[in-house]
Amino acid sequence: MTRKCRGELYRNTSQGKLAGVCAGIADYFGWETWLVRILVVSGVLLGMGWFVVIYIAAWFILDKKPANAGHSKFKQGVHEQSQSSRQASGQQEAEDITQESIKVKSRIWQAGEPPKQAFHDIRRKFQTLERELQTIERYVTSPEFTVSREINKL
Repeated sequence: MTRKCRGELYRNTSQGKLAGVCAGIADYFGWETWLVRILVVSGVLLGMGWFVVIYIAAWFILDKKPANAGHSKFKQGVHEQSQSSRQASGQQEAEDITQESIKVKSRIWQAGEPPKQAFHDIRRKFQTLERELQTIERYVTSPEFTVSREINKL
């Protein structure tokens, strides 16, 4: 059985309620955040007060989860030239949709989306990609592209 590399353990302050420790642990193990919170609160209520000490220590020891470096740049050429025909907000939304990852959970405690919701998200992603491909094809088959190509050959 191969073990999946989980990466670093961080505090996830964007999804956290207090300091993001439970959200970070949930991200690390691939669990739902609510499950980790219930386990911690249950432990404290059932007399395991050292959970509070561990939580506070983790708050100070763990680094905040770094923000994503941004979306990758699209290839130059046809796509860049067709950008002028799009609205900036619509394009940014399309980039966000195509860059997001979709995780499907197979068990209730795992992080991710139920299969039905994941199917709808994947369908939306493919529809966005289809519209983008149609825009590129429209530009490549236009006389504007032919003229630009001939000018670039000079």
